[in-house]
Amino acid sequence: MSSPISSNAGLSATGIIQIGPISSRADALLAAQFKVTRLWEIADKSDYLARNGSHFLAAATSARHPFNAELISLLPAIKIIASVGVGYDAIDIGAARERGIVVTNTPDVLNECVADLAWGLILDSMRRLSAADRYVRSGRWTQAPFPLASRVSGKRLGIIGLGRIGNAIARRAGGFDMKTRYHSRSPKKDSSYAYESNLLALAEWCDVLVVACPGGEATRGLVSQGVLEALGPRGVLVNIARGSIVDQDALVTALQQGKIAAAGLDAYEGEPNVPKELIQLDNVVLLPHIGSATTETRTAMENLMIDNLTAYLNEQRTLTPVPE
Repeated sequence: MSSPISSNAGLSATGIIQIGPISSRADALLAAQFKVTRLWEIADKSDYLARNGSHFLAAATSARHPFNAELISLLPAIKIIASVGVGYDAIDIGAARERGIVVTNTPDVLNECVADLAWGLILDSMRRLSAADRYVRSGRWTQAPFPLASRVSGKRLGIIGLGRIGNAIARRAGGFDMKTRYHSRSPKKDSSYAYESNLLALAEWCDVLVVACPGGEATRGLVSQGVLEALGPRGVLVNIARGSIVDQDALVTALQQGKIAAAGLDAYEGEPNVPKELIQLDNVVLLPHIGSATTETRTAMENLMIDNLTAYLNEQRTLTPVPE
């Protein structure tokens, strides 16, 4: 990790505003290395920022905490928003760039863990591992054999978004002898995987469709009722990206009516609230958004966020700015 900011680096009169809790470890590191104000602990946040917002040079946050244009306007002096997480749809990037604010995230260090989890959901959804566990625990195995599930090896994998995480998911498919195609805004010049420009066509072709693209308005509702119907009654949907990308009502209906076979979800609209209609279904695996939730990965993400702050405040540079 970069060295802590020096006491004469200009933070005696200004400071860092931390929007919400990140983890006990990250919160403690920030407090130890910087002059930090914890916004979530202040009762009247708007009044406080109206009076003190100009005191802050930088902001620390995570992908879980909204950082909208109104909040940005109440922080007229900030130069950097450093976020923990690869996704930055919770931050109003347009408003930040209008002000010349640098926004950083924590890519790459979480790719492998998120890809591992995607494959856990593929295996669980297709082989029905969680359902089989419940079957044994409930005593039903003594009454009848567990129903047959679907083979994973040799199937066809479709990926929405072939970025760093999408590529890591695709690499793992080789171990299962799967054919892989992907859909994105444009083909990747350096990719050996087949590109499909039409998402409906990709859904019709594949056996399992993995959502691995960024969230935000550009991808809201991308996995629509039509896409789910194209995936078909033997198809499986896995989402390790953002809940906003999938039409959640259409997904519930598709699972209830057998329009798709199963789903594995690590992201939802309105997290952490999961619709009771999903909870009641046995053909969906529900995880509490834990794609990067390993000790190793979260430590690396938190370190990178702090390194971005340190590099900017000491040298006016960043390590991982979000792409233009």
